[in-house]
Amino acid sequence: MSLETTPDLLDRSLGQLARKIPGATAIFNQHGLDFCCGGNKSLRRAAEEKHLDSETLVNSLLAIVTKGETSSTDTMPLSDLIDYILENFHQVHRAELPELLRLANKVERVHADKPDCPHGLSEHLLHMAQELEMHMQKEEQILFPMIKQGSGSMVLGPISVMRHEHDDHAAALRELERLTNNMTPPLGACNTWRALYLGLQKLRSDLMEHIHLENNLLFVKQEEQFTTPPLNATPYSRYS
Repeated sequence: MSLETTPDLLDRSLGQLARKIPGATAIFNQHGLDFCCGGNKSLRRAAEEKHLDSETLVNSLLAIVTKGETSSTDTMPLSDLIDYILENFHQVHRAELPELLRLANKVERVHADKPDCPHGLSEHLLHMAQELEMHMQKEEQILFPMIKQGSGSMVLGPISVMRHEHDDHAAALRELERLTNNMTPPLGACNTWRALYLGLQKLRSDLMEHIHLENNLLFVKQEEQFTTPPLNATPYSRYS
């Protein structure tokens, strides 16, 4: 499949590509592209801002497009998608964050005199955990039941609030990266330090996927039910 016979992937948004091409999120993660809260940005613009070779990105995407796979989450009924998010992200965050907090406290306490010590990490991580817990409770107690019960356009208000909070989570991840040198342990780091940063890498990956599924799939499908497309709008292709 040549570039000439495919839609212009560079002008599609990261969110659209992540939603429609299984495996795209792994490529975006590899290159540090924000497909969750930055999902409205085109691949072309995102590549330019990161000084990445856009042709390489397109070829990587086309390589997995030709497999003809379909994302299971993309075709899930909304009720099933919500259950998937609860099981694979809400429960996982709650299970893993306490241990990450314990490790962060230990690293800061034991290695406080070292120049690479991530001072302020445990405090920031605690704030992230608290904010994320409140956010998940709002989804579980308000938004998700509204979607499952078919509450109509009333869901648009809570969705707007959740999108705003997702932006806050993305900002918290950027601060997490700054505090930890992009979650890279220093030379000679102890096993606890290495385990902490490995866990933080997983948290970042999970949280970005979590936000992506909500922002670019669950919320979009809800919003599309209550918004009228422009008269000059054209249907998306299978890669849109």
